[in-house]
Amino acid sequence: MLMPYSRSISIFTFLSDKDMNKRWTIRDVPNEAMVNDLAGILNIDTVLSGLLVNRGINDFDEARNFFRPDERQLHDPFLMQDMEKAVLRIEDAIQAGEKILIYGDYDVDGTTAVAVVYSFFKKYHQHIEYYIPDRYKEGYGISTQGIDYAAENGFTLIIALDCGIKSVDKIAYANEKGVDFIICDHHTPGAELPAAIAVLDPKRADCAYPFKELSGCGIGFKLAQAYAEKNDLSFEEVSCYFDLVAVSIACDIVPIVGENRILAYYGLQQINTDPCIGIKKLMEVAGRTSNFTISDVVFLLGPRINAAGRIDDAKHAVELLIAGNEADAQLKGDLINIKNTERKGHDVKITDEALSMIDNDAILIGRKSTVVFNEDWHKGVIGIVASRLTEKYYRPTVVLTRSNGHVAGSARSVLGYDLYEALCGCSDLLIQFGGHKYAAGLTMHPDNVGKFIDRFEEVVSASITDEQLIQQISIDAELQLSQIDAKFFRILNQFAPFGPENMAPVFLTKNVYVSGYANLVGSNHIKMAVMQEGAPMFDCIAFNQAECLGKIKKDIPFDICYTIEENIWRERRTIQLNVKGIRFGDVVSNTF
Repeated sequence: MLMPYSRSISIFTFLSDKDMNKRWTIRDVPNEAMVNDLAGILNIDTVLSGLLVNRGINDFDEARNFFRPDERQLHDPFLMQDMEKAVLRIEDAIQAGEKILIYGDYDVDGTTAVAVVYSFFKKYHQHIEYYIPDRYKEGYGISTQGIDYAAENGFTLIIALDCGIKSVDKIAYANEKGVDFIICDHHTPGAELPAAIAVLDPKRADCAYPFKELSGCGIGFKLAQAYAEKNDLSFEEVSCYFDLVAVSIACDIVPIVGENRILAYYGLQQINTDPCIGIKKLMEVAGRTSNFTISDVVFLLGPRINAAGRIDDAKHAVELLIAGNEADAQLKGDLINIKNTERKGHDVKITDEALSMIDNDAILIGRKSTVVFNEDWHKGVIGIVASRLTEKYYRPTVVLTRSNGHVAGSARSVLGYDLYEALCGCSDLLIQFGGHKYAAGLTMHPDNVGKFIDRFEEVVSASITDEQLIQQISIDAELQLSQIDAKFFRILNQFAPFGPENMAPVFLTKNVYVSGYANLVGSNHIKMAVMQEGAPMFDCIAFNQAECLGKIKKDIPFDICYTIEENIWRERRTIQLNVKGIRFGDVVSNTF
């Protein structure tokens, strides 16, 4: 298994000129002997070998596995607790001609999971349908309505994807109705597991599966892989869904290490060469059909898939992802794109209202958490709004609105702070909650809103550190511009796909000069060229840093931190620096 990034960080910290609430932190230099040895073995720059060592990669074999992901490195699916039970139950259902219902959540992870599992088993069993709960009428996870639908329509087996690990009461209800469940989930279990036929979740305490961070769709993929192996089907019957799994990995923000790295690597290849019809149409309506990265999937495809469930019905997303012909895919792709435009309108309006609410309240401004409530806000976009507020104020955030007689909320966190644990400290005020360290959903009685706002602030204030409340730019290494050549960039590209625990490396270069031009692009971005003595000139883009433009002068040196990327313009490919921060000589250094 690939090891995650080293967490060690130098105490030497800079505050950027553009935003005194951001700090530049430089990772500790890894063991010099290990770095030099690996650089010699691989014939690469020591900066690159240092990046590898900080990722837990110390020898040739580990580097080969990292740079050359191989589908043969995927783990045996039967190592997952209850996998044998799940496959046997599905085999019995197919042999007996039972009706099977594929049940999934309404977000990207859930809808891609349903598309994968439904499409796979549809090839071998005709009595199969899928079900996506209504976000507004049924809420998150397994619902009583969904179980009733299955019982009333003769379904005797439900395969639940990306949900169900805490649905103890719902599974008990299903058992009373004569409906069996196989749960495929990746969320943290509670104290009691549901009494399902099989519970597939690597986070189970008794599960020895080697990789714990699969997406919900990834769990569904492993179920299909296990069935294929048991029934002597070719791996191509499963690997054709790599593109959908990669979309789930990207959009559910799971670590892109270990098995996820392999799945994302092959999935991105498929997205860029031969995606399924639904993904292809989604790319077309998004305005891009090639050179997709994980980031492109997150920002171009994810919001459109999510928009179906946020604004209308997530079944439209599944219908797109399982489309078998161009006409159906075009129809659903256009519909989803329209819903995404509508979603953007709600997003902007509610974000503006929430910002105004906070900025005009001295108490809210002074807190270490943000909780805002408006009963008229659209439930489908409060998660997006929570993310925007977190970006703005950089503290744990919850956005609440009315839904079906209750108050529903979406929560987001900051780097290093466990939001789920904070919600556990408020559990007596909540009807239900679930999620991850950095994102969660919750429901409460309207009478508890005021109590929750105060309790959440108490819990956060008692457990968050001052450093966690200051946004940081984490720098991997210092670099001279002369070190960036074609070979360096080619090897750096092989660190991709980038994502959590394998982020694109951020470099620091000191004493650069603007060369040729420094212009405003759009309303808040800088396009410029920089140079350093003994090095070629590099084009740069600095998003949302227009306030620095007035201080950028010829013959005045400054420092930049940046990622290195390829810019494609009219078929011309060049290396570009994506500047994350600019520091001038008059900025005071700070240490923590």
